[in-house]
Amino acid sequence: QVQLVESGGGLVQPGESLRLSCAASGPITRFYPIGWYRQAPGKETELVAHISFSGSTYYADSVKGRFAISGDGDKRVLYLQMNSLKPEDTAVYYCNFDSPKRAPWGQGTQVTVSS
Repeated sequence: QVQLVESGGGLVQPGESLRLSCAASGPITRFYPIGWYRQAPGKETELVAHISFSGSTYYADSVKGRFAISGDGDKRVLYLQMNSLKPEDTAVYYCNFDSPKRAPWGQGTQVTVSS
């Protein structure tokens, strides 16, 4: 019954910014650790950013310096600030918890970066 709902995606030009949100609901006992994933057509799902209870963060090399992950544990909302977007960032973005607390994947939110 855990549900994850991603939002905030859209069509933007290279260099622009987006802020994604992930709202978690249901029987969640621990909000962290949690991360953002993305999947481009024909490619494997990759971990983009991750945040732990302590606030420690991880970023894929391809997004370091451009993306910032944050969360509000009380509201159970995860964010991904995406700056200086590139066409290579085009993908469907998902959020999810680490194993063993992984939840069913949400619908994701489409991010398209194109000029």
